[in-house]
Amino acid sequence: MAEENHVRYGIYTPENPQGLNHDEVLDFLFKHLDEYGDAREDIAKCLEYALSDAEGKGGSVLVAREDEKVVGALILNNTGMSGYIPENILVYVAVHNSQRGKGVGKKLVQLAADHTSGSIALHVEPNNPARHLYEKMGFTNKYLEYRLIR
Repeated sequence: MAEENHVRYGIYTPENPQGLNHDEVLDFLFKHLDEYGDAREDIAKCLEYALSDAEGKGGSVLVAREDEKVVGALILNNTGMSGYIPENILVYVAVHNSQRGKGVGKKLVQLAADHTSGSIALHVEPNNPARHLYEKMGFTNKYLEYRLIR
């Protein structure tokens, strides 16, 4: 577990899921994703996928803690593809209001990038202030995304 400014960072993978409290992470993401979040059951599916050791699944979950309380969380899913689709998708990242602007989100994203191989895609809404962080970290906006929701 890495530490920076009294914030400790843990990385959980299918090979190393020990010590991760799933409900704590789910509750944190559900609350702190704010208007950019999804239903709790959808976040739970993403978490299960990231920690699955089934073929074609997997990823990682990163958690930032201060005084044993979660102050940031990130879920990265493997896509099982490469080239035309990036190998990974950063699905969720959230930081507690008390930690915003202190580098916790940047550290979570950097740790995810450092501890995975292949490209990483993410979706961000145009009005999300985190967009500027991703651009500073080298993410580029190559496409517009359209969805057919059924």
